[in-house]
Amino acid sequence: MKKEITFKELKKSDYENKTINQEIQSNLIARIKAKQAVFEGLFGYEDTVVPQLKKAIIAGHHINLLGLRGQAKTKIARSMVDLLDEYMPIVKGSEINDSPYEPISKYARDLIAEMGDKTPISWVHRSQRFFEKLATPDVNVADLIGDIDPIKAATLKLPYSDERVLHYGMIPRANRSIFVLNELPDLQARIQVSLFNILQEGDIQIRGFQLRMPLDIQFVFTANPEDYTNRGSIVTPLKDRIGSQIFTHYPKSIALAREITEQEAKISKEDKASILVPNLAKDLLEEVAFTARKSEYVDAKSGVSARLTISAMENLIAAAKLRLIETGSEKTTIRLVDFMSIIPSITGKIELVYEGEQEGADEVAKLLIDSAVMVQFENLFPRVSKLEKEGVKTPYTDLIQWFDNNFIELNYTDTDDEFFSSLRSIKPLVALIEDHAGKLNSQDQAFCMELVLWGLTINNKLDKSEKNTTYKFDSAGISQYFNKTN
Repeated sequence: MKKEITFKELKKSDYENKTINQEIQSNLIARIKAKQAVFEGLFGYEDTVVPQLKKAIIAGHHINLLGLRGQAKTKIARSMVDLLDEYMPIVKGSEINDSPYEPISKYARDLIAEMGDKTPISWVHRSQRFFEKLATPDVNVADLIGDIDPIKAATLKLPYSDERVLHYGMIPRANRSIFVLNELPDLQARIQVSLFNILQEGDIQIRGFQLRMPLDIQFVFTANPEDYTNRGSIVTPLKDRIGSQIFTHYPKSIALAREITEQEAKISKEDKASILVPNLAKDLLEEVAFTARKSEYVDAKSGVSARLTISAMENLIAAAKLRLIETGSEKTTIRLVDFMSIIPSITGKIELVYEGEQEGADEVAKLLIDSAVMVQFENLFPRVSKLEKEGVKTPYTDLIQWFDNNFIELNYTDTDDEFFSSLRSIKPLVALIEDHAGKLNSQDQAFCMELVLWGLTINNKLDKSEKNTTYKFDSAGISQYFNKTN
C-alpha cells in the first residue's frame, strides 16, 4: 500500500493524469511492444477474440462480449484489470474515486478549493478498480446509478436537488474503473435506458434531477445470444452506444479444451501426485462436451458450458480419491468405469429439448458418454461391422469368442493391481491392444482395454450390466444366462 501524499507532492512526482481508456491503451501498447503476453489463459482465443479485444481497447470502445454460457466472457473482462496502472491517486475520502486533477463530485471540488496543494491524496490498487454486477430483472436504477437519501437531506438540512444528498450507486462508485455488467439482456429495458447518457454524455438523472457528472468508466457487457435469452434483449439505442461487439466461442479442438480444463479444475497437489489421469481419459472427458454440443437431445441454443468438463474432471478425481480412501492404496489410475461418476456434472450443465426430457437427464448423460466412447474407440480401433459374414474373421472375433465361455467383473473399488490384472487375463484383448494401440504409453493401453470392451457393448457384440460398484461384461445374446466360470 502506497502512503498518502499531498496534491503538491503528486504534481512533483512523475505521475501522469490519464483517462481509464488512455491508461489501458498505453499499458496494452507497452506490453505489445515489449513482446509480453496479454490476456493469458484464454486458450483458443489467440487468433479470434484476443485480436478483436486489442483493437477495441486501442479504439477506446465500450465492449459487449456476446456468446453462450461457459465461454470465458467474465474471465476476459476480469483479465483487463491487469492492464490498469498498479496504483491510482484519488482525493482522500472521495466515494467516487475523484481525480485531484479533474474532480467531479462536490465533496472533492470543495476540498481542493479549500486546501489547494495541501489536499490529501490516497491511492487505490488496481484490484479495487473492478466492479461487477449481474443483471437480473429486479435490478433498479438506484442499484446502478443511485438515489436520493432522505436521511442525509434531513440531517444536513439540504434540498433534494443538492448533490450532497445523493447515495451513489455502483456505476458512479466505479468511476475511473472497469465496470462489468453481466447478462445485459436480462436487465429491464427501462433500466437499460438509464445507461444511455452515462455511456455517451456522462449525465446522471436521479428522480428528475439532472446531474452533470462526466464519469470515466470502461464498460464491459456480457450477453448470451438474444434468441436464447427469451427473457429480454438489448435495446437498440444502447447497442448503438457500445463501440465493439465481440463474439466468443467454445474451444475448437480437444487439445484446447484439455488446456482449459487443466487450468480451471481445482485439483490439489496431493491429488495430482496420487491420482494418474491417462491422456485418453482426458480426451474422452472433453469429447463428452463436444458430443453434447451436437446431440439431438441437448438444446444447442443454450450451449454446453466449458464448466461441464471442469466439474466432471473434479468428479473423476473425487471418485478416484474415494477409492484410495476405501482401499487404503497410495496411488490409483482413472478408469473408464469411473466416468459414471461424472453423470451429475453432465445433468446439471445441459438443457434438454423435448426428446431429451422424454429420455430423462440421467439416461441422456449415459448416452453422451457412450457416444464419446464410440468416437474415441473408432479413432483408435477398426470399425465394428454391424453385419458379419459367417466364417469371416474380424479383429474382434477372438475376443468375442473368449466371452462365449467366460465373463469379467470390474469393480470400482478394486486396487489398480486387481483391476488391471483382471483385464490382462483376457489374452485376445491384450493382443488386440498390442496390434492397434501398441505405441501408446502403458496407462493409455490399460485404458484402451476398457475402451474396447465398452465399444463392443455399444455395438451389441457384448453385454454389460451394472450392480452396485461392479460392471460385468458378458457374451451378447442368450448365452449370458448360462452358468459360466471365469
